[in-house]
Amino acid sequence: MESVKINDFLQYRFLSNVRYSPDGRRAAFVVSNCNEDENCYESRLWLYDGSLKQLTDLGKEMRYTWEDADTILFPAVRSASEKKRAEAKEQFTSYYRLSLSGGEALHAFTLPFSASWIRKLPNGSFAVLGSIDANVPDYYCMSREDREKVQKQYADDADYEVFDELPYWFNGGGIINKSRTALFLVSPEAKEIRRVTEPDFSVDSVETIGDLVYYLGDSYTARRDLTHPKLYAADGNTGESRLLKAYEGLYADRIKAVGETLLLTATEGKDIGLNENVDFYTVDRETGELSMLYENTESLWNSVGSDARYGGGETTYAANGRLYYVTTRGDSSHLYALDLQGNIFPIATETGSIDACAIHPDNEIALFVALYEGSLQELYAKNLKTGELKKLSHFNDDALKDKYVAVCEPLSVESEGWKIDGWVLKPKDYDPAKKYPAVFDIHGGPKTVYGTVFYHEMQVWAGMGYFVFFCNPKGSDGRGDAFADIMGHYGETDYRNLMDFADEVLKRYPAIDPKRVCETGGSYGGFMTNWIIGHTDRFCACASQRSISNWLSFNGISDIGYYFVGDQNHADFYTDHAKLWNHSPLKYAKNVKTPTLFIHSDEDYRCPIDQGLQMYAALVDRGIPARICVFHGENHELSRSGKPKHRIRRLTEITNWFEKYAKE
Repeated sequence: MESVKINDFLQYRFLSNVRYSPDGRRAAFVVSNCNEDENCYESRLWLYDGSLKQLTDLGKEMRYTWEDADTILFPAVRSASEKKRAEAKEQFTSYYRLSLSGGEALHAFTLPFSASWIRKLPNGSFAVLGSIDANVPDYYCMSREDREKVQKQYADDADYEVFDELPYWFNGGGIINKSRTALFLVSPEAKEIRRVTEPDFSVDSVETIGDLVYYLGDSYTARRDLTHPKLYAADGNTGESRLLKAYEGLYADRIKAVGETLLLTATEGKDIGLNENVDFYTVDRETGELSMLYENTESLWNSVGSDARYGGGETTYAANGRLYYVTTRGDSSHLYALDLQGNIFPIATETGSIDACAIHPDNEIALFVALYEGSLQELYAKNLKTGELKKLSHFNDDALKDKYVAVCEPLSVESEGWKIDGWVLKPKDYDPAKKYPAVFDIHGGPKTVYGTVFYHEMQVWAGMGYFVFFCNPKGSDGRGDAFADIMGHYGETDYRNLMDFADEVLKRYPAIDPKRVCETGGSYGGFMTNWIIGHTDRFCACASQRSISNWLSFNGISDIGYYFVGDQNHADFYTDHAKLWNHSPLKYAKNVKTPTLFIHSDEDYRCPIDQGLQMYAALVDRGIPARICVFHGENHELSRSGKPKHRIRRLTEITNWFEKYAKE
């Protein structure tokens, strides 16, 4: 039996974006793979109608919508003129129609802006979300000559940036100063395009009921405040829009329609701030007034970590008078349903991770992309009446064939009054008479979870002869708000939970050599790695990835810093400097003795590169072995969706660092 190798992920297939056709006769989904030669990902549309069929083959078909029961609409750049416009960085989106009756995809229409979402209305027109520049909001309706002038001005200004608002950049989105997500109404064949929203308004969530388009968001000109969302309703026939309600002190998540009923998921964040689990509200469609439908105490998203995904998909779906939604419970993400009387029902509660779902409108069959049984993603069907689960696809059967895939062995420990759950992977060809090195892997978030799903990097290390262990300390998701709450206490209970778990692992697995235990983590896990090396020297080597080291500088540089720092540290940035510094790993860099590798990306705007550089410089200044590997053109998602060659190099860097210090 062979080990899982670092570059094996190049052979994995990644599934996403499953959606039923309007009549439920079939469903489409996306299958993606790595292209090492081009250093990119390829994505293609597939169809499920009782059997699986590939629909497209250019490798660029990632997003789509059902225009009707027999037609798929998707954006693409296919013609020579489109390629030329794309190379010139012109703002446009071309849509193509693919008839399932046969034939090639044909050009449908082109929009003069970058579109991100589209839905056909009953009147035949389309509601579309697209990006606009608030400085040039009418670009979409300018003449070609005027557009060319704008493009020339952009080219002339390319050597510098002007920021005059917060946030000014966003991870994965680049510079977003003056960028807004606008709502458009587009006539068939795009003969008429009308922008519904004002230039400074940015849409966060949109939903349709009949010819009415409801949208949630806010206007801002200097600093965006997440607690002042506004709900509007636009007439899909006339384009006239009216304000239903301006909410104050509310973190709004999304709006969703169940039949004629509009729902809002939101929280006031009174207990644990912006990480608080959202509640379900019904919305009065005339006034925007909210009525509590279900006071929720659980997560309303999938926060189960894995590095074996690419793409996403819907995790809430309305059908049969219910809202179906993915929720993280314990160490898995499950499918639940909520009816309009406020009752919830478990639908699919198998151990693992549901990554995208779709519900049949009539016969109560749920389709979903899932990570089950410690393996890679596949498409599954769940009969909601009988409970029968059926695996529909076998895209990844060969990827792990004859490979050693370590089984997650559960281990829990009592720590600081909490039960901390985790797992241990044994090394390949394990012999209890031998001594082994180990890797302690800490998740990001902090409000995410580790579970028993397939994790590529962990299996690589297990295949190389390492024990691998991981857990969910306080601050993690899946166990309600009280467990997720570490506001104002980063590096305290969570740190002690992690150390208590590590102690218990070494106690229960005496084959682990305590002098050869490595540690790594990314994002919050990177923060914790930086914290760990300043508070203990128990690890022989550490790898800090996309980390936080200094809350004071993070406040002004991270895309979320200006609101996340104060909220999560329970501190005022302008007056509580001592508290923020006390919770900053950089303060304790003088104590570090552990050789540490830092991994960062220069377009990571969530945990910017300065955070790693500050910590790295402090270690080198003191003579502590340190190394930093910076990836150009990558962002916070490097380990999950970075360019294939960069992902190989990242994991190679970490593995080589561990090998250097964990050798006997």
